[in-house]
Amino acid sequence: MNAELMQALTDLEKEKGIKKDYMLDRIAQALAAAYKAIYKKDAQSAALDNVFVEIHPETGAIAMHAVKTVVDEVLNPATEISLEEALQHSSKASVGDEIRIDIDASKFGRIATQTAKQVIIQGIREAERGMVADEFASKEHEILNGTVTRIDPRYGTVILELGTGREKTEAILPAAEQVKNETIREGQRLKVYLVEVRRGVKGPQMIISRTHPGLVKRLFELEVPEIHDGTVLINSIAREAGSRTKIAVSSTDENVDPIGACVGPRGSRVAGIVEELQGEKIDIIKYSDDPVQFVAEALSPADVLLVTPIADGKSCSVVVPDDQLSLAIGKEGQNARLAAKLTGWKIDIKPQSQALEKALADAAAVAEGTEE
Repeated sequence: MNAELMQALTDLEKEKGIKKDYMLDRIAQALAAAYKAIYKKDAQSAALDNVFVEIHPETGAIAMHAVKTVVDEVLNPATEISLEEALQHSSKASVGDEIRIDIDASKFGRIATQTAKQVIIQGIREAERGMVADEFASKEHEILNGTVTRIDPRYGTVILELGTGREKTEAILPAAEQVKNETIREGQRLKVYLVEVRRGVKGPQMIISRTHPGLVKRLFELEVPEIHDGTVLINSIAREAGSRTKIAVSSTDENVDPIGACVGPRGSRVAGIVEELQGEKIDIIKYSDDPVQFVAEALSPADVLLVTPIADGKSCSVVVPDDQLSLAIGKEGQNARLAAKLTGWKIDIKPQSQALEKALADAAAVAEGTEE
């Protein structure tokens, strides 16, 4: 029996990657649980800690014993033993002593054996979940490829199958993490961004998204070799999923144009990303350490005439040509909103005519004050 057990554990380690030492520990727990199951009707033995199991890691030989206290009257047979019975194990036993009683596991009843079996099966399941969690935890903040297995018509959630082999698992893409207007079908291959892996009682929970800015960032890293090798850097990114993304890039090599590298020959690189995002518009701008220049670039495609920082260091006033005002603000304020997210600055946009009127009014006020 022991030889068969060790062979089974060896096969389990090869097939599922579950370590033999882990399963030996679980089997020891299972035998202890089986012993406790015998005394489960005794309320006092609800939490037994006097049972010890040792399994030889090479031969599989099992040694099991319980430590019991010698008493005059046994109230709890799980932890106590009468003096008469104790003397059968040790001729020197006396009331109050703790003695070691060997346990024959082969005499366990059907219920106790079933308890042991359940503990072992649970151990295998927990080990498999742990391996899946470990595998995917190393992929947090990365793009994963999944296959849509089903769509909940009531709540709109999408269930995907991620990974391959024994690391395969299911993940839920909630409606809140889906891009509006995207069409998703059962059987479709879909790229998702793994935000976080949470370990739970029922196994690892994958927090995935199609709306996270990190998805766009990783797509650029996959498509643009210069980003992958560190020549081009992604300094900042702002996204309104399904509509528009602004991404600021810079180069560590003066001979490499960061925007050109991201766009690719005839726009092939950015086109691949836009296709994956099902038509989402992408503005690629050049990053600058100078906040004035950075804000001006961030409002692209609008032309900026003047950027004036405000004393608080977190906001600025921007002047654009009158015919560029709507372009600078964007539909429903989107261009200005994304520029603000990208730069971290609050941006107040004014048309050139209004700025000129204010400048003239200020100059007139100063002149009047001088005359007085």
